[in-house]
Amino acid sequence: MGDLWTENYKLKTWLQVEIAVCEAQAELGYIPAEAVETIKAKANFDAARVLEIEKEVKHDMIAFLTNVNEYVGEAGRYIHLGMTSSDVLDTALALQLVASLDVIMTHVERLIQAIRYQAQQHRDTVMIGRSHGIHAEPITFGFKLAGWLAEMLRHRDRLCELQKRIAVGKISGAVGTYANVDPQIEALTCQNLGLEPDPASTQVISRDRHAEYVQALALMTASIERFAVEIRNLQRTDVLEVEEYFSKGQKGSSAMPHKRNPIRSERLTGMARIVRGHAIAALENIALWHERDISHSSVERVMFPDCCILTHFMLVEATDLIKTLLVYPENMRRNMNLYGGVVFSQRVLLALVDKGLSREEAYAIAQSNAHTAWNTDDGDFHALIAQDPRVTAHLSPAEVEACFDPKAHLKNLDRVYQRLNI
Repeated sequence: MGDLWTENYKLKTWLQVEIAVCEAQAELGYIPAEAVETIKAKANFDAARVLEIEKEVKHDMIAFLTNVNEYVGEAGRYIHLGMTSSDVLDTALALQLVASLDVIMTHVERLIQAIRYQAQQHRDTVMIGRSHGIHAEPITFGFKLAGWLAEMLRHRDRLCELQKRIAVGKISGAVGTYANVDPQIEALTCQNLGLEPDPASTQVISRDRHAEYVQALALMTASIERFAVEIRNLQRTDVLEVEEYFSKGQKGSSAMPHKRNPIRSERLTGMARIVRGHAIAALENIALWHERDISHSSVERVMFPDCCILTHFMLVEATDLIKTLLVYPENMRRNMNLYGGVVFSQRVLLALVDKGLSREEAYAIAQSNAHTAWNTDDGDFHALIAQDPRVTAHLSPAEVEACFDPKAHLKNLDRVYQRLNI
């Protein structure tokens, strides 16, 4: 990914656009075919030389064209005819964004497969679900991962749609009116570059497309952050239901030899903040003055390399993190049954209601026993329920036991797994 955002690659795409325009002009009879052959054979650039010229002329495109003509010679007069700088800049940028998105999509698929595999492995690994950070009711680790999988599948769909809207070029000249360039030249050029012509450009391609690109990356990296935050929470010493793989020779702290920190998840969290910050800049780039200004240009020189490179890295990192994740089912079972299974309080409530008690009465019975267990060091909700005469008057021992069977909470999860092909 980094190679796609080097100065050399950028200039390579500029030259690719210029040559494609020359080929279109020759095909339509505007310039001699032999001139195009000369241009294609000789056209080149030297990034250092372009910067040297730019120091004098203070214009990147003029510096580039000057350098290219140093290689081409006489035939160079046919390069950039009727065009404005943004014709090249925006069309070439589209090529960079498309190439970057291709890389990103490859790694989105790999992350999807990593999540799917772990979800399959742990579809029956029972753990506690949490709301407000507090124990709620049983789920499985596979079910938690199913949510991550569904989220990444939505991101894949968004990126597929984005591929269509970002693959757009423009060869429409100053202020976009085609005054000095035939619209057919734009059509042929874009076709040869694998792009679609912008249906109504100004002097630039409107930046709503580019903002959507960054927003999509920010949204996806926010999801990766969500996964990372969950791993961080589940790795806490007092929870320890999952853990990042800790390699041989790895050290967790310069001061505390016992430490095994979730550093990869923390890194992903931090990187997502950077991508999200660029999403604001991308939105602010939309409001350019009249038919164009260049206030967006300096932003994009930082924003697009940062966003694309960080997103790529985050996908690679997240994929390996999930593939190598250590899962501790015994700790999950232990945590779920703290205080004698208080998390089965709703099952007790519903069983009592089913026997004819009012909801309020049943709730009070379940809650009083749950809070007694919760506020006692060795509290045992199960034992309290089994001994409470208000319960035993209505529920048999077997019916009490059935309230504490986690399978009752998991009976419909197959529907979720089937939807996601887990």
